[in-house]
Amino acid sequence: MPFWYSHSWVSFLLLPFSCLFWLISYVRRLLFKKGILSSYRAPVPVIIVGNLSVGGNGKTPVVIWLVQKLQQQGLTVGVISRGYGSQSKTYPLLVTPQTDPLLGGDEPVLIAKRTQVPVCISPNRQQAIELLLQQQDCDLIISDDGLQHYKLQRDIEIVVIDAQRGLGNGLLLPAGPLRERASRLQQVDLVISNGEASQYTDIVMRLEPHYAVNLVTGEKRVLTSFNAVSAIAGIGNPQRFFSMLRGLNIQLNQTQAFQDHQTFEINQFAKFDHNQPLLMTEKDAVKCFSFAQPNWWYVPVEAVIEGEKVRSFLARFHPKK
Repeated sequence: MPFWYSHSWVSFLLLPFSCLFWLISYVRRLLFKKGILSSYRAPVPVIIVGNLSVGGNGKTPVVIWLVQKLQQQGLTVGVISRGYGSQSKTYPLLVTPQTDPLLGGDEPVLIAKRTQVPVCISPNRQQAIELLLQQQDCDLIISDDGLQHYKLQRDIEIVVIDAQRGLGNGLLLPAGPLRERASRLQQVDLVISNGEASQYTDIVMRLEPHYAVNLVTGEKRVLTSFNAVSAIAGIGNPQRFFSMLRGLNIQLNQTQAFQDHQTFEINQFAKFDHNQPLLMTEKDAVKCFSFAQPNWWYVPVEAVIEGEKVRSFLARFHPKK
């Protein structure tokens, strides 16, 4: 919502509802903390990679980065997710690189494609973990999202913040974008800022694109070889993708922002010039392969997260000898 990122009279009118939201959230978390509401402890460590605010913050690239780093340390990793946007008739559902994104959700399928690790989705995280562990002995499990899912106990919490939007107007839903108060950041293990440092940041992440991949042929082209293109994005912050392309001196003749987790159909692309390349995010591409055109390309990004704090954080997961 645009008014989440400004001081608007709309936010002022919604403040009473935000107070009610805070009260319900606070009481609920307290009940879990006191053990009045039951929570599930997995037999292996669980790492939450989540958001404090609504909308895309770059959480999925962090999950992929973390899986790859832990694999390099010799650990066997599994991923669970709620599977937002999935339309499966049964849960929990094991997601593979070949799973239809309509059934498995775009982000879980993308994670499975990029990491080749077992991924399981379900609104019930306990069921997702139990099915995952039936399939493979995992040393630990990463939960894609779920910071506020207190029915699942966790060992490590990571929060990702979009540096461009920050915490918006700092208000809770529905007056602002926050699911919990900003003070919650003081209780997590790591705060990663996507783009640049902020007052809350432990580590800064850069999302680096290097090439584009043709959806039909699989051909790779360096991004600097593109001049004038069209571009679409169905992510939490589409302007971030468009700004990234412009920052590479690529001229965007046509752009369209779609809703996050948008379901695509071929007729939605009719207005774009078929004589010039159409660039999209990798998350969008997983939903477009079945009707892709020869001029469609997706742009994978790699999370670059470096520094001493990263090394000390990852050192916590070295396998015991």
